[in-house]
Amino acid sequence: MTTPILRPRKSPWYDGGMTIKSAAFLSDHELLEEVARAAASARHATSELLTLIGEIDVRRLYLGQACSSTFQFCTQVLRLSEHSSYHRIEAARAARQFPRILELLTEGVVTLTTVAMLRPHLTTENHEALLAGATHKSKKEVAHQIACLAPRPAVAPLVRKLPAAVPRSVAATPVVTAVIPLMTERPAGREPAVSSRPAIAPLASDRYLLRVTLSSEAHEKLRRAQDLLRHVIPSGDVGAVVDRALTLLVADLEKKKFGAGRRVVVPSAPSSALRNPSRYIPAAVRRIVWARDGGRCSFEGPHGRCTAMGRLEFHHVVPFADGGASDATNLALRCRAHNHFEGELRFGLRRREDAREVEADSVRTGPS
Repeated sequence: MTTPILRPRKSPWYDGGMTIKSAAFLSDHELLEEVARAAASARHATSELLTLIGEIDVRRLYLGQACSSTFQFCTQVLRLSEHSSYHRIEAARAARQFPRILELLTEGVVTLTTVAMLRPHLTTENHEALLAGATHKSKKEVAHQIACLAPRPAVAPLVRKLPAAVPRSVAATPVVTAVIPLMTERPAGREPAVSSRPAIAPLASDRYLLRVTLSSEAHEKLRRAQDLLRHVIPSGDVGAVVDRALTLLVADLEKKKFGAGRRVVVPSAPSSALRNPSRYIPAAVRRIVWARDGGRCSFEGPHGRCTAMGRLEFHHVVPFADGGASDATNLALRCRAHNHFEGELRFGLRRREDAREVEADSVRTGPS
């Protein structure tokens, strides 16, 4: 059964295609409407492209185009990147077997990456459940879903010195690579390729593989920690050592930043003891706000709450400059980007350099 491809409506705001100049004349509301329309149009076009690629793949029409494979046809004739070609071919082949995939892609509830990751695990019996479980999920969440479905064996801890030829970014300091099977709870193959980039991959529902590059100083600290913990961890298991170290580090950082670790009592009514006329935020207030907001940005948008848990700041609902107090009833957690955004809404746009700095920080640190 062929899934019908619905054509998106034509935009009322322009004819002949959007340009940078025409986009600049759109109001904020029109711009948001246009980007939603364009995204829907792109999803429809992607579904149509997958349908056509799947048919070309079955008919082997790429041979007549002087290509030895569908992949070569996509890269050389359609001018798609290798990455895009791979995901589109995988999704096209999966959609031939499970047409429901085209509907989900058109609706925007799954992505090409999601389909490509799930394809080896899809069967006639489980494809509906797996696709439903992957809706609106990130790549990391889908990887965890697959790890739960098909757990991989734990990788033995390995710490060894890197070869002499290493990237310039890490060549200035002697380094070692550590391959550490971490667990979500404290613990009662084949060696991966050496990489200077940290990598975390799920092995099962409760185990993750962590690959990092350490400096010689960090390596010495790791060995020292193993020695000091021999009475508790006789094997010197690196994953267990890192787990204990991270437990202490997180507790220390939460205590310093949010005053966490002590008993939190959220008052049912504003307490005069918690009212603070200065900009300084006492630890007791920070604990209450952090516990109330769940250690996460509490900014609410039309599509739900912000999911950021990093770069959090305390935001004055009524600005301090306008007389707002630094107490629990007037404070909320915001990620740095939303704290700046609300400041701009209240006091007007800041310098362009400030906005670019916040955006650059978000790009460098990635999603929280």
